[in-house]
Amino acid sequence: MKKLLTYQWLLLALLSTVLIMSCGPKKKKVLDKRVTLLRTDKIPYGTWYAFENLQHIFPDATVDVDKSGLMQQGEKNTAYIIIYRNVLPTEEESITLGNFISGGGHLFLSAWRFNEHILDSLHLEMSTDFFSQQRAVTIDDPVTGKTDTFSYPGMPFEAYFSKFDSSITTVLGHNADGKPNFLKFTYNNGGVLYLHCAPQALSNFFLLHKDNKRYYDAVMSHLPSSITDIQWNEYFRTHRKNEDEKFSALGWLRNQPSLAAAMWLLLLLALLVYLFESKRKQRVVPVRPPLKNATVEFARTVGRLYLQRKDNNNLAYKMAAIFMDHVRRKFNVRTTMDDEFVEKLSHKSGYDKVALANLLYQLKYAQANEGVSDMELLELQQKLDHFYQHT
Repeated sequence: MKKLLTYQWLLLALLSTVLIMSCGPKKKKVLDKRVTLLRTDKIPYGTWYAFENLQHIFPDATVDVDKSGLMQQGEKNTAYIIIYRNVLPTEEESITLGNFISGGGHLFLSAWRFNEHILDSLHLEMSTDFFSQQRAVTIDDPVTGKTDTFSYPGMPFEAYFSKFDSSITTVLGHNADGKPNFLKFTYNNGGVLYLHCAPQALSNFFLLHKDNKRYYDAVMSHLPSSITDIQWNEYFRTHRKNEDEKFSALGWLRNQPSLAAAMWLLLLLALLVYLFESKRKQRVVPVRPPLKNATVEFARTVGRLYLQRKDNNNLAYKMAAIFMDHVRRKFNVRTTMDDEFVEKLSHKSGYDKVALANLLYQLKYAQANEGVSDMELLELQQKLDHFYQHT
C-alpha cells in the first residue's frame, strides 16, 4: 500500500513538472534580418512569395528561372524580372538589356542601387536617405487609378529617385515622403523599362503583412496581361561581374575630389612628421656636481660620531691621523711634528708658519690631554678646516 502511494506521488510530481514547463514562458522569436531577396528563401527578406505568386497574376504565362545570362532579343509578350540588392551591369550588359527592350520586351528591375550605365542613359539621379524611418510606400493602381498606401514594421525605405526627366518618365509609386521610387519608361517599339528602388517591398515580410499583397499585385499589374513568357532572371546574383564586386573604399575616396585632396594632404603631413621626428635627438646631459673632498667629509662624519659619544681624546687622535695622512699624500712631507716639519710644510703649502705651529701645538695638546673639552676640540677643527681650505 505504501509503495502504491509512493508511485502515485511520483506520477503526480512528474505531471506537475510537465504542466509547469509547458505553461512556462516561451522563447521570443528573433527576426532574421538577412536580406537575400532569393526566390527560394522563406525568411522575412526572401522573395519566395513574390516568385510563387507570379503564376497567379499571369495565369496564362510561363514562368521560368534564368541563371545563364541575359536575353539578347526581346519580344512583345516577354518579361524579364530582376530583383537584387544592386543591379550594376557593365557597358556590354547594358547594351544587351537595351536590345531586349528595343525588341519589345518588358524589363522590370528592382534594386537599391543602379549604376551610371542605367541612370545616365535615362537622365536619372538616385539618392539615399540613411536617416529615413519611413516604412510605407504608395502606388497608383492601374485598374482603379487610385493611390494606395502600404506599410510594415520592417527595415525603412531609404532609396529614391531624386531627379528624372518628366518628358520620358512616368512615376508609378512613391515612398511615404512623396519621393518617387517606381518609374516607367516606354519606348516607341512597345518595349517598357520599369525601375523600382524598394526591393524590400517585394520581400515576404512586406507582402505577407496584413493586406500588403495588393501592393505586389498593383506593381505587376503595370505589366501587360498579354505577356506569355516571364523570366525570373538571376544573372546578377550568379555572375557577379559588376561594379559591386570591384568596389573598394580607397577607390571611392580617390573618385571624390575633396576627400581625395584631404587624404593626400593627410598622407603628406604624416610623412613630414615621420621625417622630422625620426631624426636622432641628443639626450640632455645631466649636470654633475663637482667631486667633494672625500677625506674632509670623512673626517667630519667620524668627528660627529665621536662627538656624540663624548670621546674627545680619541676623536683628537683621529683628527691628527687624518691631518698627517693628508699632508703626506698631498705635500710629500714626513710628519715628524717638529720645527723642521713646520718649516718644510709651510714652505710647500704656502700656509703661515706661525698659524701652522699653533695648529700643531693644539693637535699635540688634544692628544695628550684626556679631558679636552668640546670647545677646544671645536676650535681645533676650525683651524684644521682653515688649513684644508687654504692649501
